[in-house]
Order: sequence, then C-alpha cells, then structure tokens
Amino acid sequence: MTPEIDTGISRRKVVVGGGIALAGMAAAVAILDPTQARAASAARESAAPFRAAGIARSAQVVRAGQTLVYPDAWSVRPFPLTSVALGQSVFTRALDQHLVLYRAYSVDKILAVFRRNAGLPTNGATPPGGWEEFGPNPDAQRWGPAEYTRGQNTAGAGGCLRGHYGGHFLSGISMAYAATGELALLNKVNAIVAGLEECRAALAAQQFEGAPRYSHPGFLSAYGEWQFSALEEFAPYGEIWAPYYTLHKILAGLLDAHALAGSDQALALAEGIGHWVFSRLSQCTPAQLARMWGSYIAGEYGGMNEVLVELYWRSADPQKSEFLDAAKLFTLHTLVDACAAGTDTLNGKHANQHIPQFPGYIKLAAETGDDHYLDATRGFYDMVVPGRSYAHGGTGEGELWGPAGAVAGDIGPRNAESCAAYNMLKVASYLFFNVQDPKYMDYYERTVLNHILGGRRNQESTSGPENLYMFPVHPGARKEYGNGNIGTCCGGTGLESHVKYQEGIYFRSADQSELYVNLYIASTLTWDETGLELEQVSSYPEAETSTLTVKAAPSGPLTVHLRVPSWSSGVEIEVNGAPAGADVEPGTYATIARTWVVGDTITVRIPLAVRVEAAPDRADIQTLMYGPVVLTATSSASSYLKVSLADRLDLAGNVTRGISKTAANVFTIGGQSYEPAYNGRDVAYHMYFQRTEPTVTFAGRDAGVPNPRRSGSTLLDDIWEQAPFADRSAFLDTVGEVTASYVADGLLTSRNRQKILLAAGRAPIDAAN
Repeated sequence: MTPEIDTGISRRKVVVGGGIALAGMAAAVAILDPTQARAASAARESAAPFRAAGIARSAQVVRAGQTLVYPDAWSVRPFPLTSVALGQSVFTRALDQHLVLYRAYSVDKILAVFRRNAGLPTNGATPPGGWEEFGPNPDAQRWGPAEYTRGQNTAGAGGCLRGHYGGHFLSGISMAYAATGELALLNKVNAIVAGLEECRAALAAQQFEGAPRYSHPGFLSAYGEWQFSALEEFAPYGEIWAPYYTLHKILAGLLDAHALAGSDQALALAEGIGHWVFSRLSQCTPAQLARMWGSYIAGEYGGMNEVLVELYWRSADPQKSEFLDAAKLFTLHTLVDACAAGTDTLNGKHANQHIPQFPGYIKLAAETGDDHYLDATRGFYDMVVPGRSYAHGGTGEGELWGPAGAVAGDIGPRNAESCAAYNMLKVASYLFFNVQDPKYMDYYERTVLNHILGGRRNQESTSGPENLYMFPVHPGARKEYGNGNIGTCCGGTGLESHVKYQEGIYFRSADQSELYVNLYIASTLTWDETGLELEQVSSYPEAETSTLTVKAAPSGPLTVHLRVPSWSSGVEIEVNGAPAGADVEPGTYATIARTWVVGDTITVRIPLAVRVEAAPDRADIQTLMYGPVVLTATSSASSYLKVSLADRLDLAGNVTRGISKTAANVFTIGGQSYEPAYNGRDVAYHMYFQRTEPTVTFAGRDAGVPNPRRSGSTLLDDIWEQAPFADRSAFLDTVGEVTASYVADGLLTSRNRQKILLAAGRAPIDAAN
C-alpha cells in the first residue's frame, strides 16, 4: 500500500496563500477597535426581527414525518432531536443565536455556487464567501472528465471546495426544523432540495462533443466532474482540493433533509449520487484507491463511507447494494489494520482527514458484522483520548497530530481544529452505542461543553455561523473566530453543532427498556415508544444539582442509568427525596430499576470544585477545571503564567483556599481571573499554566524548604498525587512516607524533613478556608 503523503502544510495555509481572506488573526486585532463594537451592535440590531420563532408544527407532527434508521447491532441508540427539547442552560444562548441565522439566511445564497456551475441563473445572489465562493475560474471548472487533462487547472485550489458549506447548511437547517418545528425552516429545506434537483437535471442535460458531459445522470456538484477524475490520476492538493470531502457534505445534507424533514426528493438525489460514486470507484484498482485515500487533503473524503452505509439503510432502490459496495471502497486499509492491531501511526497525519472515516467504519461493522472495523475504531479512539487531547477535548496542532502522549509538547500556535472535535464526538457516541463504556460520554461532555459551545462566539449574526476555526491552547491565545468562518470547513460543522446539543443528553436501549442519562442539561425528553415524559431541571455546570421529574409515566418498568463522571467525588443520588440505594462510583453509571409513576423524582448532586489536571507528558503544565468546565486565565501574556496552588489545596486535592466565585463560573485566585472556556467571549486567555511550587507549603504554612524534584515530579506532586485523603491522619501519613523516600534517595535532609512534617502538622488543611 502506498503510504500517506504528508506535505506538512494545512488547508488554511494554502488557501490563504491563494488570496482568500479568512481574517482569523485580523479579528484578534480588530476586536480592540471601537468600530468593531459598533459593528457588533449594528449586527444585533439587524438580527432582532429573527429572534422570535415563526409558526411551528407540534413535536408530535414533526416526529411523525421523520425516518430514522439504526442498525440491529447497536445495543444502545440515540433519541430523535425532536424528542428532546432544551430548557434554559448555558447552551441556550448558542442555540438561540444560531436560530437567528437560519431564520434570516437566503436560500439563493446557498444555491448560488450550484446554479452558477449548472449554468442556471443565480437570481442575483452571491455565494456565502470564504471557501464557498465562485472561485477564480468558475466557468472553466465546469469541465467534465473528457475535457480535463492533468495540470490543466492553473488557477489553484480557490473555489474547488464549493458546495461543502451548502451541504452543512442543509444538514443544520434540517436539524433546526427538527428541534423547533418551524415551518419557515422546513420551507427552506424543501427549497434547497428543489434547487439542487434543478441543478442536477441541468448538469445531466449538458453535453461535450455530442456526448453527456458528465459520466452519470446522478452527478451533482458545484464544480465539474474533473476533480474526481484528476484525483484518480493522483492530482495533488492545490490542483484540486478534496472533492469527496465536499461530496460527503452534500450527501449528508440530503440524508438529513430526508431523515429529519421528510424530503423524499432529497433521498432520490442522494441515491443518484450514490450510483454515480459506485460507477467511478468500482473501476479503480485497490492500489489506486489506497494511494488516493492516503494523499494529503486531495484524498480527504470526510465521512463518505458513513453516508453511503446510511444511504444503503434508507434506500428501497433495487440496486442499493451499490451503496454498500461503494462505502467499502473508502476503506484506508493501512490505517484500519494499524489501529486494530494497536499500532500507532497517527504522528504527522492530518487529524480531520482521518477522524471522520471512523464513524463510517463503525457503521460498516454494524452492517457487515466485520468487527475488524470496530476494533480499529476502539484502537484509534484510545490513541487520541487522552494522549492527543487537550483539556477542552480538541486535538491536533496545525491540523496535524503529534506524537502519542505529547500534549504539552504539542502545544503550538494553532491547536485544536473545530471540525476535529465535531467528528470526535461522533466517534465517541457511536462507540458507546456498541459498548457502554462511560469514558466515551465523559469525553463527550468535556468536548461539547468546552470546545463546541465555546466555539460559538457570543454574538448574533444573520450572515455567518460565528464559529471558530482553531480553539488554540497556547499562552495568550485568541479563538479563531475571524469573520465568523463563513465558508470554511469549521464554519460548516459550526452550522450543525449548535442546533443539536440535545442529541447526547439521553440514549435508550434497543429494546426500549433502559434509559441512559449522559448529560445533566436542562431538557425535556418525550419517549413515544414507552410513554415516558421526563423533565430535567438543572443549572449544571453552574450549580451542582439536577432534578429529573416523571411528567408522564412509562408503560412498564424502566431501568435508568445515570452517568457518574470519572472526575467526580461524593455524588449523591436520591429518588423521591430518599437515597436511591444505587452504587455510585466515579467513572460508572449508577443504575435504578423500578416502575415509575407520575411525580417521581431523581435528584443528582454532583459536587463541583476547582481542581488541577496535568498534561500527561509534563506534570508542571496544568489546567484548572471546575467539574467538567475548563477554566481559562484571562491574560494576553505570551509565556506561561507561573501559578502556585499547593497552599490552596484541601484534603480532596481541590483548590479551596483564597478563591472566590462570581456568576457564570468566573473565579478569582490570587488576583488572577479565570473564566469558563464555554462562554464564547473573544478575549486573550491561557488554557494551561506552569505550576511552580518553589517551597514546600501546606494551607498557608510554609516549611521554608525548597521543593525537591525527582524523576520529572516534585515532592509536592508526589504527595498530592495520592489525594483525596480520607482524613487529616491519612494526609499526614502520606507526607511522612513521601518525605522519607526523598531522604532515602538523598534528595532531602532529615532536618528539612522535620520542618516539612512540622508545617504539615500545623497546617489547617481540614478547614474550609
């Protein structure tokens, strides 16, 4: 097999070099300009007419029009978006802001690139912008395979990704309709689908030298078929972009329009595309496919395998076997085999080129019964989480992976592409549908709360998603909100992320007898198959308690599994005000099985405290957490902040001394302000700091002894690594044992050990403040 080609460049670098202004870094400067504030105020004013919901169908009517398909192999499944309504929570502002965009945005702008390519009038509309543009050579780029020879496109990659953003928009607005039932949104879904069908028909009618211009009447794109034929001849990124990546977004949008908005026309369009894909790829040799899928970015195909399996499940087409066969042809066998064997080959690979493949592999495993795909995905996940994951759940530096376990060592100027987080959430949830390991939903909570929600700027817009590109983690970083990332890949995934927060809150067993409560987000679940209506009232993660109340009782006994976060301590669960009697262990699900009646309540209290998490490769590079919340220090300093915390720790190892908290999870510690990563503010911040403990100190009692170091950690590190301590006596025993070992290693004198023991004995470590 041909190995993957790595040029060491990112999509962003090449495209910016081609002259397409994304203004990512410029926005960091512009925010300081008073004119920027005035522009934001004007944007809010223009958004005002779109804040109110329009005429809407009931959730029951919306659900009745949906077609959702899940494989028999999944023992656990999600609920439809329509079955879960968000209540007031930290997520609400992003949802509401995003609905403004969907209510305001023009269908003609979304269709402009497709219509121009098909030779149809654009109705005066211009494309959204950014990468979703006409490009420098749009008329020539209508080439069919017979018209194009390698190297013929000398205009660069500009415009060669057009259509991807429209696919995301169709997915996102279908999700928005599913969540709200608003008829205006449904009308936009149907208008986009109808417009795409007009474009497909126009493309099918075109000719070149007396023959059809394109190889199959199902072909649909916003540029000609030449990019696909050029890829088969191994054209590099720059001559082409990533044609199958774009096609995946279009197919996914059509399938979402069918699943969520009931569009049969969308399914028919998707089937035509599926047959066209098979007609091309079935002619390729295995070696040819391996080289294509291993090529840097040009061979990036998103989740083509996933949508083709999904299309196979949905379709009643007599030739639908072609869709499954085509999905298999997108297998990058070298990567699958390595991950299944536990061989880590990710270093240097483009993260988001490969992450989206794995949800497809999970669906292929479900359909074919080939567990090799599932084993590969499990292995892959464990290579990324936690060893290549930053505190907020993001991964990658400059869009590429670094070595395994090198989180601190891989902190650079452009960490954590938003698309990568979006796709890792899919990997985590799909794995959970197969194996109910709580670690997958621990990761899901961390990432959706911090990276995804924090990735949506706290600002209304009628023109773009206001979603960041990179969510960097280096000292003094600024989120890459840029111009809202209109038209970029991360602007595209951002069109979806903020209208589907409800999808991970609850899952159900395939036999409808078990409910999984994964996220403590204010919401109401309506479970049609069982008759259960469950309301969750919660201000988590700004308060500790969530209460779930049965508003309509299920028709029979129901087992409820409640996630107990792995980072938690002292979680309490009550049913109707009395202890539930369930095993409550961090990193598990607490289980309650009973017959439920109207008015029953489940109260979950998850104590929230400030704690530190160290990077796996450097104990001194740490981040502050408040429960699941990443806290970022507001500072524009360009080097790591030096922070001492040992004298602020309690017996649990939490930061409790000399700390104050105000509304919205904003903390002050030693004069430094920390705010939640999820708040969407556009300010300079530090996600990581450098822990420095020059002397051995406990709860304000300084022993006056330098903090000795051993094997990459310090004496204080070794003591607090054993927290939480059951009581003061256990703490003092540990201090005695660790200091004795340092004396034995010649790193601490007996005299200084006595000073440390005396300081520990005098420290009010068991006091609240």
